[in-house]
Amino acid sequence: MAFSRRLVLALGLAFAAAGPAIAAGPTQVKVETSAGDFVMQLDEVRAPLTVANFLKYVNDGFYDGTIFHRVVNGFVIQGGGYTPDMTLKPPRPALVNESGNGLSNKRGSVAMARTAEPHSADSQFYVNLADNLALDPKPTRWGYAVFGEVVQGLDIVDEIGHRVTGNKAGMQDVPVEPVVIRKITVLKTPVAR
Repeated sequence: MAFSRRLVLALGLAFAAAGPAIAAGPTQVKVETSAGDFVMQLDEVRAPLTVANFLKYVNDGFYDGTIFHRVVNGFVIQGGGYTPDMTLKPPRPALVNESGNGLSNKRGSVAMARTAEPHSADSQFYVNLADNLALDPKPTRWGYAVFGEVVQGLDIVDEIGHRVTGNKAGMQDVPVEPVVIRKITVLKTPVAR
């Protein structure tokens, strides 16, 4: 009798501990921009290091006041590193590339930008405007780590992707009218998909 009571109590505590995490679901963030807002859902299961890194930047307010500095129609919108005057904000150290996580650079997915060095991603992220499967990993090379997807406001992302761009501060594909990330916040109540 004592054994079964302990088992029931242990199972009850386990379910109680797991309950809130299951009910909460995946983390979603709202990206408020000068062009409108969109919501991204993050995949902590397949990209735990990348999501933790991104959320640290979010919670620190790092992205507030940065811009989408690279906009290529039919390809990506990239942001999270530069201010409107094209000053690079100093990021934290780069993280390990999680591109082999099974997530793909399909339309609406969110991934980490990086240099040619596979493990060089830090704060900058991009949203795919099309299926960009060439950015996925191959057996002979690293890819670009997808860590989430846009679940609301893809029309806003598309509109940003159609902005007129030019060269500024030695960079190409910079929107002529800056698209400012006003704030990124973690949503307490996830939006329905």
